Amino acid sequence: MGGGAKRRESAGNRRSAPRLGPKTATSNVTASALPEKSPRKARNLNHQGDAAQASAISDNGVMTAPTSALAPGFSTQDFRTALGMFATGVTIVTGRDANGVRVGLTANSFNSVSLSPPLVLWSLSRQAGSMPAFTRGSHYAIHILAAEQRSLAERFARREVDRFAGLAFREGAGGAPILEGVAAVFECFNRSQYEEGDHVIFVGEVERCERRESAQPLIFHGGRFFTELPL
Repeated sequence: MGGGAKRRESAGNRRSAPRLGPKTATSNVTASALPEKSPRKARNLNHQGDAAQASAISDNGVMTAPTSALAPGFSTQDFRTALGMFATGVTIVTGRDANGVRVGLTANSFNSVSLSPPLVLWSLSRQAGSMPAFTRGSHYAIHILAAEQRSLAERFARREVDRFAGLAFREGAGGAPILEGVAAVFECFNRSQYEEGDHVIFVGEVERCERRESAQPLIFHGGRFFTELPL
């Protein structure tokens, strides 16, 4: 972890944590094709099936930029496991649908984008049931969870439950529920959305933000929750 900290596994962490999904939206990749500038085949290729070289070297020896990525040489699980090596915080994103019904979910695909204007991003699977609410709503709130809020992260990762039952919250910008006790919260205008691969990337313009001075963050790494301790 940056900032001079090491991780300590949170209490009761022997049971499996819910899958929070990939950390960032990923785009589909396809095998690169030979350029169509010349009918002749690229020469001096000593490695059979080297599509990367074939697409990058023209007949006159000039390097050209590939127009698409090579097909991945790894499985989806390999990719997920590798992404799990990047430790993140844990967030809950909340909003309301067109009928005013509260929606919320656990996500670790959160990042900063810009200081001026203040922008943040997060991503959501295209298959998520809450997708219509977040694509059409004017605002949403992103909560950074504190170390003691593991159970809250697990609640908002489950299906077929009333995720807001018994929780203390208030209404924020655009009616988005603001949960109590979190480490920080960003109330965002739904500025833009980008479809990439099997996810949609949301960029939010922060209208209000606040943080709890003494809070320690909840950390997610390798499919498990951790808290941090100073070195």
